[in-house]
Amino acid sequence: MVLVLIYVLRSPLKLQETLATASVFLNTLTPKFYVALTGTSSLISGLILIFEWWYFRKYGTSFIEQVSVSHLRPLLGGVENSSSAGLFSSVNGDAEPRPSVSECKVWRNPLNLFRGSEYSRYTWVTGKEPLTYYDMNLSAQDHQTFFTCDTQQLKPEDAVMQKAWRERNPQARIKAAYQAIELNNECATAYVLLAEEEATTITEAERLFKQALRSAGKDTNVLVYIKRRLAMCARKLGRIKEAVKMMRDLMKEFPLLGMLNIHENLLEALLEMQAYADVQAVLAKYDDISLPKSATICYTSALLKARAVSDKFSPEAASRRGLSTAEMNAVEAIHRAVEFNPHVPKYLLEMKSLILPPEHILKRGDSEAVAYAFFHLQHWKRVEGALNLLHCTWEGTFRMIPYPLEKGHLFYPYPGCTETADRELLPSFHEVSVYPKKELPFFILFTAGLCSFTAMLAMLTHQFPELMGVFAKAFFSTLFAPLGFVMDKMESFMPSSFWHQLTRI
Repeated sequence: MVLVLIYVLRSPLKLQETLATASVFLNTLTPKFYVALTGTSSLISGLILIFEWWYFRKYGTSFIEQVSVSHLRPLLGGVENSSSAGLFSSVNGDAEPRPSVSECKVWRNPLNLFRGSEYSRYTWVTGKEPLTYYDMNLSAQDHQTFFTCDTQQLKPEDAVMQKAWRERNPQARIKAAYQAIELNNECATAYVLLAEEEATTITEAERLFKQALRSAGKDTNVLVYIKRRLAMCARKLGRIKEAVKMMRDLMKEFPLLGMLNIHENLLEALLEMQAYADVQAVLAKYDDISLPKSATICYTSALLKARAVSDKFSPEAASRRGLSTAEMNAVEAIHRAVEFNPHVPKYLLEMKSLILPPEHILKRGDSEAVAYAFFHLQHWKRVEGALNLLHCTWEGTFRMIPYPLEKGHLFYPYPGCTETADRELLPSFHEVSVYPKKELPFFILFTAGLCSFTAMLAMLTHQFPELMGVFAKAFFSTLFAPLGFVMDKMESFMPSSFWHQLTRI
């Protein structure tokens, strides 16, 4: 219909004269014009490519595609994609009609470091901030919730501390803690804040936590928090047996606080002692199908099974004779762990550099992998052949998981919210691990091809102007040949008087 309309209106619009004028104008242009035209096109498309690539590496999506979906689709009558809202709500732990909602929730890192004596030292040395504002804001909310007293019995020092946790500036928080101590020398939460943020060594932090413990009274939340951190101080200072005893006593004294994952602290300390039988006993209690899993549970179970066979494992021998029962159990445990969190192996095999773990983690995400590998890499290295067995078998997991990931194999399908939350939890200088690997967006490939093609045309036109002129004329002649053929056929089939009367109408 468009072609017929153009043909009918060719006389009133003087299309033939316009085309002839354009043809004359194009023939008068010099090759320098075409060089400038193609060069400018290459430059613009190259700038678009650089921006698209940067945006994709930072946010995991194409800027052009995102703008198209967000703004153009509603104008064209399409339905807005609700996935972004779903991902955001899952990060905050809100209910979703998905079975994997618990795996999309941000959790407190049970082995999080001390800000003053560990995170701050990293900043002093490197000049980089290891914690994101989002992560620290979650910690402030945790402290406010965990240390909140009855509002009707809120003491002046408690009111000061509630405000202190909300302060963004570390010095303001420390100053508020001293104000609370001035109001009440027995303010336990003020000593907790000073131990976390002002103490520059673990020894100093331990001293302040002991002072907080003497002032804690009967507040269960404060007691649990302080005793756990004291156990972590003992672990970091090399008093491992003392740390294990403190953790066991804490778990016996407060058995209903399993959501704090104190058993993960205990597992790490027992592995440091090489008390593998005790590790197996803890796993027997917590590696249960009814309990939520973690990278620590799954990979520690795999490590124990790998330990039984890894010292004598040889991939060549295994390929000849097949896997023994013990080796099969170890491989299956590794596959199970990798399916739960596929980001961990690259850190354990040192294919990807480690950073300090965040204060919060996303189960099955890159943040959990960083936190696990940071503390457990040494335990894998200590078991002879364990990393070799992991290196030989971990990629086989992905042949067992259905693709695309509508359903999992041993666990729920891998959640799609992990990349969004991990980018909020991990510092910007860290390259977030993404699973499954995203293909490059169409617009990046398109702009890359356009940039390369126009740059090649500019170079060829500059080097061989006459040859490229002949080539351009031949190309456009071939391109418009079908249109000319159709026009000639229509002229032959339709009498000229008919078209004349139609144009008059």
